[in-house]
Amino acid sequence: MQRDPVQTSRARRLRRDLSPVERQLWQALRGHRLQGWKFFRQHPVGSYVLDFAARRELLAIEVDGETHGGREEYDSARTQWLERQGWRVLRFTNTEVMANIEGVAMTILQALASAPSPQPSPRWGEGAKVAVQ
Repeated sequence: MQRDPVQTSRARRLRRDLSPVERQLWQALRGHRLQGWKFFRQHPVGSYVLDFAARRELLAIEVDGETHGGREEYDSARTQWLERQGWRVLRFTNTEVMANIEGVAMTILQALASAPSPQPSPRWGEGAKVAVQ
């Protein structure tokens, strides 16, 4: 799939200009800090840019600040589109992230633990051969 250069440029700008709340959450997620899980920030998907994403697990994490007031319809349509693409979406408010980063991290871990395997198990007789001694 070809990336949209406009969305890529927008994502780069958003990465440079993280809000203080996004920066707080990114400190908890970056560099495999959350029990080894890999996250990306300001990740383009279709015509949207996700705040944070565990790409292999198709988990989107959105931080909704005061600017999201009155955008419930847009956010709902965005979530529905992402879900149709196979993504699961977690939303947190600025207050949740700033006041309870540990609780936010635990919620993310629970979602990751319940994620379906990105690759199905091989059927019997397929996959790696194991030597029996």
